[in-house]
Amino acid sequence: MYAASVQELIDELGRLPGIGPKSAQRIAFYILKSPAEDARRLAACITAAKTKVTWCARCFNVAEGEAGVECEICTDPRRDSSALCVVEEPRDVVAIEKTGEFRGRYHVLQGAISPIDGIGPDQLRVRELLARIDAEGVKEVILCTNPNIEGDATALYLASLLKHLPVKVTRIASGLPVGGDLEYADELTLGRALEGRRELA
Repeated sequence: MYAASVQELIDELGRLPGIGPKSAQRIAFYILKSPAEDARRLAACITAAKTKVTWCARCFNVAEGEAGVECEICTDPRRDSSALCVVEEPRDVVAIEKTGEFRGRYHVLQGAISPIDGIGPDQLRVRELLARIDAEGVKEVILCTNPNIEGDATALYLASLLKHLPVKVTRIASGLPVGGDLEYADELTLGRALEGRRELA
């Protein structure tokens, strides 16, 4: 239907997560209508990111530089090395950092246990996490995986591994969003909110 190069662009955009055929088509035609300089700048940014960005040698967050380099959080001496927050993906680090509530360090698993997708503990950065506990004097591990089936399975698996180590293991609370109404909450969300209740000072 379209010229070969246009169809190839649509197909490649359609391979991106969360981009369906219609969205891929819309983005492709947006790029085609844009000035050539904008398209070149986008292509250059993609190329630069693939060339310069690597995984942090310590926590597996994104880092810029040669392989084996550490990210800005790991090299920050003001961070509390006794608290380690375990997340699934680098974007989760950004979400937690935006709260301004956590001043420890992170460990990025780079996924979650999902047998359907063929992802087991061996495909995640679990061995590296265990190695960091003693080496860095970690006193608390906060399991901050997503509150879904895969995230819960990952958290339970990690908790079972960590219970034999001299470290406090906690899980983030989940429940009602701020500004939400009880009548609109589903049973699972409301149940978790009750489980995660805390005493008011």
